[in-house]
Amino acid sequence: MMDPDLPISATLEVRDRCLCLALKRAARRVARRFDEAFRPYGLTNGQFSLLMSLNRPEGPRLGDLVPLLGMDRTTLTAALKPLERRGLVESLPDEADARARRLGLTQDGRALLKQVLPIWRAEHDAMDQALSLPPADLRDALQELGDGRPTE
Repeated sequence: MMDPDLPISATLEVRDRCLCLALKRAARRVARRFDEAFRPYGLTNGQFSLLMSLNRPEGPRLGDLVPLLGMDRTTLTAALKPLERRGLVESLPDEADARARRLGLTQDGRALLKQVLPIWRAEHDAMDQALSLPPADLRDALQELGDGRPTE
């Protein structure tokens, strides 16, 4: 039985207006697309992003990756373990701080990224072509949301 204080119009309003729902649906679809593209290489889209975040002149500390990837330290540590077991990532002492560790790509990690980067580019090119608005506008808006700018 329908509750008069919670009409079906409220459900339709949430369906049509809710940014959280729309973002989650889009994120799941995009994640599945990249997971499928990376599957032959034994990677998920999250692992690809994590590996790519390590591609820098000086390896980052774990804490440096937390805001970039939007993950908490515990989740990030768990995500690193299979990559370390595969020999794609290494943890090295921080020369400036003996208590800290820096993360880096191994040669195998770099080689794998070189293999999958063209696939990532092709998938993005295809999605960019399919969008009904300029891809840069969408990325800018998502970046704003991710940085917390419009809601502060």
